[in-house]
Amino acid sequence: MIRLLYRKMENTLSTEAHAAQRRILSLDFGSKTIGLAVTDELGLTAQGLPTLRRTNKRNDFDHLRRTIKQYGVGELVMGLPLRLSGATGIQSDKVEVFAEELRKRFKLPVHLFDERLTSVEANRVLRESEMSIRRRAEVVDQLAAVLILQAFLEYRRSKRSE
Repeated sequence: MIRLLYRKMENTLSTEAHAAQRRILSLDFGSKTIGLAVTDELGLTAQGLPTLRRTNKRNDFDHLRRTIKQYGVGELVMGLPLRLSGATGIQSDKVEVFAEELRKRFKLPVHLFDERLTSVEANRVLRESEMSIRRRAEVVDQLAAVLILQAFLEYRRSKRSE
């Protein structure tokens, strides 16, 4: 009996430790593509993943389901495109609808995070890298997702230290 209780406690602790180390997946949502990035196992850095070329909802969600499973994702963060004034617009409404669908389908927390100027920053970084225009177009959404995720991680760290 004691061994059984000990095993249950070990399994619970193991599951809790595993859940605490689950990765975060970042999405830079667009009408044609979704840029993706995921944290490393320790949750310290953001790493870009191949950009999802959107075809239809079914394929998009199947791709996201596979990515969530492959990387052991425990929460999602989506860039929320606000205007420079901080006001919402048509694209931010689309992001909010997609985020709600993600919550329902995957039963994971989905955080919306201000992404103002991340695409601008991504393009600036890529221009400075002397990368070809064609290659820049291929990775700009991925880099935007990395910048969103890295900013979210820094924000979260700053909130914990307060």
